[in-house]
Amino acid sequence: MAMTNPVQFIQQVRAEVSKVVWPTRREVLLTTVMVFIMAALTAAFFALVDLLIRFGLTGLLGMFG
Repeated sequence: MAMTNPVQFIQQVRAEVSKVVWPTRREVLLTTVMVFIMAALTAAFFALVDLLIRFGLTGLLGMFG
């Protein structure tokens, strides 16, 4: 693996960073809101599944108790 000149390395890094397409403030806000909505929906889904499983097990174990 060849060592590159530190100055050349910095130039290459700057050239690569300039190619990056940064998201706009609106895009960041929208995707953040979507992540929070999806997390809330996922939490609600698993809470409902947990309640159903608990209800089912309580009913099943109550028969034998």
